[in-house]
Amino acid sequence: MTELKFLGGTLYEGLEDILAIARHVGWGAADILRSFYRGTSNEGNLDVQEKKDGPVTAADVAANQYILNNLQATYSTQDFGYLSEETYKAQTARQLPQSWVWVIDPLDGTRDFINRTGEYALHIALVHDGRPILAVVAWPETEKLYFATLGGGTFVETRAGVVSKLQVSGREAIADLSLVASRTHRDERFNQLLQQLPFQDKHYVGSVGCKIATIVEQHADVYISLSGKSAPKDWDIAAPELILTEAGGQFTHFDGTPLKYNQEDVNQWGGLMASNGHCHQDLCAQASAILAKIDR
Repeated sequence: MTELKFLGGTLYEGLEDILAIARHVGWGAADILRSFYRGTSNEGNLDVQEKKDGPVTAADVAANQYILNNLQATYSTQDFGYLSEETYKAQTARQLPQSWVWVIDPLDGTRDFINRTGEYALHIALVHDGRPILAVVAWPETEKLYFATLGGGTFVETRAGVVSKLQVSGREAIADLSLVASRTHRDERFNQLLQQLPFQDKHYVGSVGCKIATIVEQHADVYISLSGKSAPKDWDIAAPELILTEAGGQFTHFDGTPLKYNQEDVNQWGGLMASNGHCHQDLCAQASAILAKIDR
């Protein structure tokens, strides 16, 4: 097993070797999802099950098992924790005791997967003491895999093996920014917030991973999450966060505090702001002020 050591600050020894494995696993899981999506899987149909937190399909389960089997073959459960959307409820401890934790969403955007919008992704993040240090986000239908390491930048890899470095847009005026938002996860309170923010354009995309990919590809600049009766979970956010921040963006709570993972509660409550970073504090302040009026 490649030994991973924390050297201080943003320095980790062995992280690039682990990234190579995570990228390989990401491509393999993407192939599994595409086989189900296109109806070519030998595993059978999607077998959709409606659960309290949303639908689960046979594709979720198959991709999750593939990711866990391949990572755990190299990174033992003694040294590495595994926080996965598909296995979280079976955990005996709400907060995993390991310093190194894999945070996995084998299929982010299950509803989009079922509805065949193509806007689904898979997320793999490695978290150290509550913060992401490695991330892989695969968008199977574009045949692209995004990856990042802390302090190492963000890159996109195509199926042909072409790797390019990514950087968020340089748009600086709030009026020039475009928003990417959820197709379905919007209540009336969130809609009121979006209506009062002065964005030039709005795009609607499914998975959080796909939304952040849209930002690092410079097709949009801002993504906002606002919890209502439910909230995004660790596995929805951990990998996309690092993909964005290593491309020059910012991803915080509305009050500017950083997100933390593998805490007692996997829900990321409140308002979350992801942006190209140029107007981040102003956007957070505007969103907070608008919400204060809405909530009166």
